[in-house]
Amino acid sequence: MGAKIEFRGCYVAIVTPFKADGSLDEEGLRSNIEFLVSNGVAGVVPCGTTGESATLSWEEHTRVVDVTIEQVRGACR
Repeated sequence: MGAKIEFRGCYVAIVTPFKADGSLDEEGLRSNIEFLVSNGVAGVVPCGTTGESATLSWEEHTRVVDVTIEQVRGACR
């Protein structure tokens, strides 16, 4: 049997920001994540229930997850 996972604290479904041309705003995404992490969230959920995940290409979806992992750098517990 696998390890038991316990979720505690606030996990935030983060918004994916876009530039005026419709491309992913990576700087804005990093800024949003940094704000949440610095204010003590337990975790962030990229491409969650904020609605835009259905409009992302697979490449964009993967990039959002990659940027999130890079930005969090293990800071969420």
